[in-house]
Amino acid sequence: GAGPGRGLVKHFHFPGYTPATGGLLREPGLLEARRAFDRGPWLAARGWAPAPGERLVSLFCYPQAPVDALATALAGQPTLLLLCGGAREPATPWPAGLRCLRVPWLAQDDYDRLLWSCDLNLVRGEDSAVRALWAGAPFVWQLYPQDDGVHALKLDAFADRFGAARVPGLASLWRRWNGLETGPLELPPIEPWRERCTAFVAGLAQQADLTTQLLAAAPGETPAAC
Repeated sequence: GAGPGRGLVKHFHFPGYTPATGGLLREPGLLEARRAFDRGPWLAARGWAPAPGERLVSLFCYPQAPVDALATALAGQPTLLLLCGGAREPATPWPAGLRCLRVPWLAQDDYDRLLWSCDLNLVRGEDSAVRALWAGAPFVWQLYPQDDGVHALKLDAFADRFGAARVPGLASLWRRWNGLETGPLELPPIEPWRERCTAFVAGLAQQADLTTQLLAAAPGETPAAC
């Protein structure tokens, strides 16, 4: 290279899901705080508490998300759907049994608690996907669409790493939500889905977080500086 950096050695430290990567952002005490969290009082204080028997679902998505198909998929069970961050409503009326509330933009801590509270989270982009992972609940990830179609490769690679094949219909649901496959949205059985999320997060939690790894890799720094 040329310029001020000429002769310097470059090191690339990428986030990821295996010990061969830099790990993910995870602040100290995050998982312990999630385990100690009681969703009932937190939701009630904001007017977002589900009625008895209602499933609680959060939706944070890009404009092209198939929200009408989602409404149809959710209609089979009483559901309170929380629309986050500008998520649009379907073009057709909400089906019977599906109740909807719009949630304002939230601070990060509050958005985390919303994710912890829900039975299912639909999230968009990379940051929200990581926070949905740490929530430990079933989730659907919408990637930012890229002109060269590489987002499809990213999704399929993540599905493979996550072990989506162990949950019937999960990989297909993720592809259909991202416009990569045609057909109706069908939600997988919730118990194997939840179990897969729990197992995947437990594995991720064994890795050092991204900040700790960066400090350990930096000359003159140690993880104890976190």
